[in-house]
Amino acid sequence: MADDNNIVVEKTYNASPEKIWKALTDKAEMKKWYFDVSAFKPEIGFEFQFSGEGRKGEKYVHLCKVTEVIPEKKLTYSWSYEGREGMSFVTFELFPEGNTTKLILTHRGLDTFAKYGGDFAKSSFQEGWTQIIGTSLTKYLES
Repeated sequence: MADDNNIVVEKTYNASPEKIWKALTDKAEMKKWYFDVSAFKPEIGFEFQFSGEGRKGEKYVHLCKVTEVIPEKKLTYSWSYEGREGMSFVTFELFPEGNTTKLILTHRGLDTFAKYGGDFAKSSFQEGWTQIIGTSLTKYLES
């Protein structure tokens, strides 16, 4: 399932796939738990960007393009950085389980950023996604 260049984070929520899908694809909702994206549409080819901050306050512009959409089941987009080489892909997959929904996030291609170290190290991505999926999205869905 995962290799050394991928991160996989799994979390089960007491929420429907519909509610989680809205959190993943609605710009106004994304801002509440994720990033303040420029715009967003769950449509193949849709491009969006957002700024993020590194551990020491560095600003990084994330450039993304939607590559796969299966409503309420799967969303994938490319993930790269303005002014830096490298390309990765983030996939959110939703699996209904009774009254809960399991989300599996996979971020693959992180080795393409490895040469930058620091904020671009696999451990940094692991920490970030664990916080986003495990804490931020959980709090959002429970509010």
